[in-house]
Amino acid sequence: MHIKTTKSNHYCLVASVTNQEVFNHPEAQATFEALFHSFDPEVQFQYFKSFRRVRISFSDAVAAAEARLRLNKTDFGGKEIRLYFAQSVHIGSPRLEPPKPEKQFLISPPASPPVGWEQSQDATPVINYDLLCAISKLAPGEKYELHTATPTTPSVVIHVCEDERSDSFAPDNSDHDDKPHSPRPKIIQTRRPDYTPGVKQ
Repeated sequence: MHIKTTKSNHYCLVASVTNQEVFNHPEAQATFEALFHSFDPEVQFQYFKSFRRVRISFSDAVAAAEARLRLNKTDFGGKEIRLYFAQSVHIGSPRLEPPKPEKQFLISPPASPPVGWEQSQDATPVINYDLLCAISKLAPGEKYELHTATPTTPSVVIHVCEDERSDSFAPDNSDHDDKPHSPRPKIIQTRRPDYTPGVKQ
């Protein structure tokens, strides 16, 4: 729905009234309305107490302009009255229109794609054959430097581990029975440092 504010409505005035008696007492309302009845006998009033505003609808634009010219910033019950021309609001369409096709992808679940839309194909993965070839040529015990050290950064080196398998993981065939198996390395737990209290009590 497209809402657009147009020019001022020359038949309606909005009065900013700070005097609360206009909204609470009928006598004050009658005195307030008498100020505008002198310009137009058919004038109508709508009171908005929470906003401290009064909408005044005239049957003639000339009467509304004259009332604003003479009564704007005048005193009423010790308070100043300010008058403004009301703004007319134009609604572009009486019905709620669907969003534009390119905006419908934000709806969940998504609607049908627009005309001419095609799904993008996934890019072909990049395979570094030079790196694969270099890794395949590595033998156990050798190392391969990926990044050379600089004064501010360390070097990155790949170390290829030896084939150290225990008897429980060795396959059951005659070729491995003739070769001695090296013992599986034992992981030594790092010893906890001795505790030394920093503050003596």
